[in-house]
Amino acid sequence: MPFRASVLSLALVVVASPAVSQRSGNASPYHVVHEWPQLPVNAMLNEVSAVAVDSHDHVFVLTRGGRKWPDKGPMDTTAIDASTVLVFEGKSGRLLSKWPNGILAMPHSVTIDDHDNVWIADVAWHQVLKFSHDGKLLTTLGQRGVAGEDTKHFNEPSDVAVSHDGAVYVSDGYGNNRIVKFGADGAFKKAWGTKGANAGQLDLPHGLAVSNDGKVYVVDRSNGRIQVFDLEGRPLALWRDSTLKSAQAVRVARDGRVYVACAGEPGSSDRTGVVIFDAAGKVIEKVGRFGNYDGQFYDLHWLALSESGALYTADFEGRRVLKFIR
Repeated sequence: MPFRASVLSLALVVVASPAVSQRSGNASPYHVVHEWPQLPVNAMLNEVSAVAVDSHDHVFVLTRGGRKWPDKGPMDTTAIDASTVLVFEGKSGRLLSKWPNGILAMPHSVTIDDHDNVWIADVAWHQVLKFSHDGKLLTTLGQRGVAGEDTKHFNEPSDVAVSHDGAVYVSDGYGNNRIVKFGADGAFKKAWGTKGANAGQLDLPHGLAVSNDGKVYVVDRSNGRIQVFDLEGRPLALWRDSTLKSAQAVRVARDGRVYVACAGEPGSSDRTGVVIFDAAGKVIEKVGRFGNYDGQFYDLHWLALSESGALYTADFEGRRVLKFIR
């Protein structure tokens, strides 16, 4: 019998913010760093799925290597014959290394933990893979190519977050609509969430992050909202905002501000960009808008925050990574 965790009912804090266009017109203090990264001559990025930064200010860029998500039918589960992980120097944008070919099939997200281990969610393989800083496979969660909803399987996982105590949280998003928690030793701890639109339910949990104060922030994408849980899956708050209709990924800064990557839609500068919330769920700032110019986004999919305060974004269809600084 498939495992399903019951969701505990608590009083939720529901936050609804006004539309960005109704807020003050103050310019964002972030500005784009031109000519970052420094790509080799005659080289360009492929579709960029995600980005992450380690403690050395090395920027890990996750690409698809030409692999396409099928419109229908099963995904290709053969390994991609291209380098899907590129590593850049944060300060200069210089390309430092490329991981070997053939280590992923459909990479979706990348996360770096406190020990600079690199975690990647692969939706085609239904797995979460933990690598060393230089690309050596260390740990695998899930069974390659086998979808499931029990304690040992995922169904197209979308993201992974690692808390300071080493616990691992996976948004088992496309197929199972749940969050799965593992201990630092990789042992299954619990899962929560079922498909739906009520508080505590999920409809395509696409990204997640764990804050320093022990909260799990989940991009509940198809419901167009952010849900906040404690570390055991108890609902704490539910954030609603017009920009969140296209939310993709979430990261939490050291100061408690919550950064959300929103893909938006063509012609909608109101919904495209990185939307920054305070810890209470109020929108306080927005970076970028829809467009093809430097500092704009065509199909924003992911974001990362460096320890120095730089903001990095992964523009999927735009096939580029941008760096913003204050």
